[in-house]
Amino acid sequence: MIERKAVLERKSNETQIKVDLNVDGKGKAKIKTPIGLLSHMIELFTFHGFFDLNLEVTGDTHIDIHHTNEDIAIALGKAFKKALGEDKAGIKRFGSGFAPMEGTLGHSVVDISGRGYLKLNIETSGGGFDLSQEEGYSIQHLEHFLESFAHQLGANVIVNVKRDGSADLHTVMETVFKSLGIALDQATTVDPRRDGKVPSTKGIID
Repeated sequence: MIERKAVLERKSNETQIKVDLNVDGKGKAKIKTPIGLLSHMIELFTFHGFFDLNLEVTGDTHIDIHHTNEDIAIALGKAFKKALGEDKAGIKRFGSGFAPMEGTLGHSVVDISGRGYLKLNIETSGGGFDLSQEEGYSIQHLEHFLESFAHQLGANVIVNVKRDGSADLHTVMETVFKSLGIALDQATTVDPRRDGKVPSTKGIID
């Protein structure tokens, strides 16, 4: 099988990012970003998706974390798209993953369709513990990260979280990134029944 790897550098006046990705890895991660919480989440995503990922990031977080958060997602999405190849031949294309943590359940569904789209739903039950910021990170940052990643990869991503009211942002994010890693691992898996063909009745994914 052709190695599905990608090396990518993205430089702007706001961020400098280096990505070294192996889709068919063993879950090994070397993550260095100035956003500690996000670094931890990407490590979880990598581990549970069985990807190998080296990620080095510097950014203008002395201003805010918006640019760095977005640009990491853009670079990761582009790296996955590059590693999977132009026609995505042979992959399953669809993936679904669940990840529970205490009373909270994350469920991510992925379709590598060539069309980027994100829907994030968070349902809360059993009270109303506010999902306040953690280390300057917020639900809005999470949603923007997922949206940027989905658009650059060219994937329809739907994430549903059933949240216990006592669960904080950290817990919610863990269920999201773990379930997304599981779903993306499934979607990127090569299915021999496809016989190397593009997984679309149109014959193309662009």
